Amino acid sequence: MIRISQMKLPADHTGEELEQKIRKALRLPAGRDVSFQIAKRSLDARKKPELYYVYTVDVPVDGEDALLKKLRDRNITRACVEKYDITNVINDKVDIRRPDPACSGAPSDGRPVIVGAGPAGLFCAYALGLAGYAPVVIERGKRVEERQADVVRFFETGVLDPSSNVQFGEGGAGTFSDGKLNTLVKDPHGRNRFVLETFVKFGAPEEILYDAKPHIGTDVLTGVIRRMREAMEEMGVTFRFGVCMTDYRSEGGRLTAVGLSRSAEIAGAAARQEWPGTEWLAADTMVLATGHSARDTFRMLYDRGELLMEAKPFAVGFRVEHPQADVNLQQYGERYAKVLPAAPYKVTARAADGRGVYSFCMCPGGYVVNASSEAGRLAVNGMSYAGRHGKNANSAIIVSVTPGDFGGTDALAGVRFQELLESRAFAAGGGAIPQQLFRDFCENRASTGAGSFESARRGAGVWCNLRGILPSYVEDAFLDGMRRFGRTLPGFDRPDAILSGVESRTSSPLRIVRDEGLMAPVRGIYPCGEGAGYAGGIMSAAMDGLKVAERIKERQRG
Repeated sequence: MIRISQMKLPADHTGEELEQKIRKALRLPAGRDVSFQIAKRSLDARKKPELYYVYTVDVPVDGEDALLKKLRDRNITRACVEKYDITNVINDKVDIRRPDPACSGAPSDGRPVIVGAGPAGLFCAYALGLAGYAPVVIERGKRVEERQADVVRFFETGVLDPSSNVQFGEGGAGTFSDGKLNTLVKDPHGRNRFVLETFVKFGAPEEILYDAKPHIGTDVLTGVIRRMREAMEEMGVTFRFGVCMTDYRSEGGRLTAVGLSRSAEIAGAAARQEWPGTEWLAADTMVLATGHSARDTFRMLYDRGELLMEAKPFAVGFRVEHPQADVNLQQYGERYAKVLPAAPYKVTARAADGRGVYSFCMCPGGYVVNASSEAGRLAVNGMSYAGRHGKNANSAIIVSVTPGDFGGTDALAGVRFQELLESRAFAAGGGAIPQQLFRDFCENRASTGAGSFESARRGAGVWCNLRGILPSYVEDAFLDGMRRFGRTLPGFDRPDAILSGVESRTSSPLRIVRDEGLMAPVRGIYPCGEGAGYAGGIMSAAMDGLKVAERIKERQRG
């Protein structure tokens, strides 16, 4: 297989032109058929008005050595495709193990218990299912199809189900976002590719395998997650929805059982030592893939005092909307603004006080959504459908905060900080998304209506004054960043840009410490994914789930 890199073609090129480019690079006759696979595609918009797609393609040919010697082109090499060695997990399939007879409680056949059906939990379960471990997946929310109906109902009525919403339910928080699949995590083992190929296997478009900034979109991702679950159930994986992990038992520093309660019984209630009707599963392996919003679980684990937990930095700010047509014009130029897909952007700056200010989860052609999961508190996020056909672009413009900003030294200080901001946002909007024009935010006055364009959102909104939701030092850095971005992308700080608050759940506010074997001090407990502080999006969380599955097999076989 030969790999050709750095092949540039005009942004409006045809498939035939790409084939011709490949033939020319390999010096193939014009009439000869050529087969190829796109390994990577990115858009180069640095020299507007000329825009180019840059390709890396793999081409099967006979006589590779002779051809490489003949061509002597540094952009034409032997293809070396990184493949995730799933056999590390699935070789020597196991029989489902039996629990220690000395362990009290209802039997779980010794199967691993995975807490959370987000990307980390799902891919950990998928890998273990392929290996024959038949894990039990515990999810406080509902199946994705039921969850989707609950989310739509919440957007339309404002009636929140604390266990089934944008944050909780099958697929995790990323299901109701843009479905972005890019990551900065280094991946020498090919786990990234395996995750993408798995998504394609269950219905995602093949373009995600090679686009530099792949995304699926909420409307497609929900179907992918459902089909993935159905395949795992055929492997013997058990899913239990509407159930929350509320406790665990250990003996001699080792996990012995997992306590479960019905989500409907614990929603909104105060913490207890043990919930009435707690069901105990005998288990020596539990994966904590809770996601970043499982605050009641974080508190339970902290109160138990057996795991090492620490507050970690994250970022907070506002969603900012602009007309997508203006972003297209800015990013693509007039020639391609109406031809190419909705344009993304990425901005970053260092505020005068040294804090980082940057865009996060940018949603081309997307919507601002009410992403709340708790009564009396409000958080926002961004969401796009696969086509990204919405009239507005939005992204979170966020400011970095550290444990020193939280007003506390314990592991839950960041959680309390988030809760404070979300309570202020809820009060500002009366339960609806609080919104303000950028000009009015600068002048510290309430907005009374939109400027030259309307907000694109899911969930009710209300015009108000966002001042006071964020601490003053975050507000100052946000303003500084917006003005800097306006110099980089003219119009970014336009007076009628629409702000929505509050973006508070950019990542987990804490980390559950694990060792080199990815275990917590209680042996058999594996902190995993974004909620545990080891990931920052769909892809990195899924990859972490695979890593944990590998460690579980090593331990069980050791």
